[in-house]
Amino acid sequence: MSQHVADPPASPVVRPPSLLRDRNFVLLWSGQTVSELGTRIAGVAVPLLAADTLHASVFQVSLLTFLAWLPYLLVSLPAGILADRTDQRKLMILCDLGRAALMLSLPVAALVGQLTLGFLYAVVGLSGVLTVLFTVAYKSMLPALIPAAQLVDGNAKLTMSQDAAELVGPTLSGVLIGLVGAARTFLANGLAFLVSALTLLLIRPGPRAGSGTGPSSGPSSGPSSGPDPAAPAERVPLRVQMTDGLAFVRRQRILLSILACTTTSNFWVMAASSIEVTFMVRELRASSVQVGVVFSVSAVGGLVVGALAARLSAWIGSARVIWVSMATPGPLYLLMPLARPGWGVLLYGIGLAAFSANAVLFNVASTTYRQRITPPAILGRVNAAFLWICFGVIPLGALVGGALGTALGLRTALLVCVLGTWSACLFVVFSPLRRMRDTPDPA
Repeated sequence: MSQHVADPPASPVVRPPSLLRDRNFVLLWSGQTVSELGTRIAGVAVPLLAADTLHASVFQVSLLTFLAWLPYLLVSLPAGILADRTDQRKLMILCDLGRAALMLSLPVAALVGQLTLGFLYAVVGLSGVLTVLFTVAYKSMLPALIPAAQLVDGNAKLTMSQDAAELVGPTLSGVLIGLVGAARTFLANGLAFLVSALTLLLIRPGPRAGSGTGPSSGPSSGPSSGPDPAAPAERVPLRVQMTDGLAFVRRQRILLSILACTTTSNFWVMAASSIEVTFMVRELRASSVQVGVVFSVSAVGGLVVGALAARLSAWIGSARVIWVSMATPGPLYLLMPLARPGWGVLLYGIGLAAFSANAVLFNVASTTYRQRITPPAILGRVNAAFLWICFGVIPLGALVGGALGTALGLRTALLVCVLGTWSACLFVVFSPLRRMRDTPDPA
């Protein structure tokens, strides 16, 4: 009689430790939460300072938005080279300190009677340049700070900070402006950037968390490291270096599809954003309080999905969720042009909440995919290429939205914009992502 031999015990599933126990990530997350809050405060205070204190015209106020986004077209590609070749953490600290100085200069200029519209333009433009440099370095630093298996969770938490700031920032800005005036409100904005710089300063550079785990993980330098300055790539002409990121994206069919999807979505979202407040006020006869409630409702959608992003990604699949998140919520966008006066204005909020949820889940998943498949040595340039194209269409989208609203009427123009936003999903639905469940191992 043969003897039955028991099966060996199954290996226990090792779960990575919570990011809330990762000192470096918690410092980065807390600093960026405060920084995002300060940015949202400034987003309300800047146009009010121009319109009320400096008596700027409608066109002059609109130039502030143009100047804030223009640096993404002008400096994104060189910012990618800088992020790949310098200490990313120190670059981010310098950008935070520079933005703090620029924001704090506004109340000082107002105090001495030297605050002019030209000075405000200069502050907004220079701050935009520093924001581009910071953003490229920031998106390139995270994969070196936490294990690859936790990128989805890390990106989700950082994105949640943006939605939380969007929920609280405008209201807080309005309260501060009412208490101390628009110019002094920038003291809070400057303080937020100083807090961000302090948290970055407290991060301890070291070996990447979790290095050596997984079949493709190898030794890696800390978050502040970049390519070896003595490497042969340094001798490559600057023009070629600036297009390295674009060349890499062109060779990656999935990345190219994600780029096309994001760019198309940004274009039509900005077109809708340029007319949405006018639509709510004129077509829906919404009060300023109702408009504020609508935007708060939309931020809740992003917060809820951000909290569940890691679980949703694991359940749906870290690659599949990219196209699912873009395609599924689309029908709810139609609630925005269908909104009516009175309680019907909440339909607009529900539609915006659906888009906010989609944006959070898609951005988390697509950013994680990009971080995982891009070689660390060119991640800064690839991130810069995305920013250059995706954010470069934003000013054009705003112009198209205004033109459509004038030519077709606000409701019809808004319908065109939301259909355009939903159509962006076609780029990822009809891509190799549809046949994938999860993203590949890190590059």
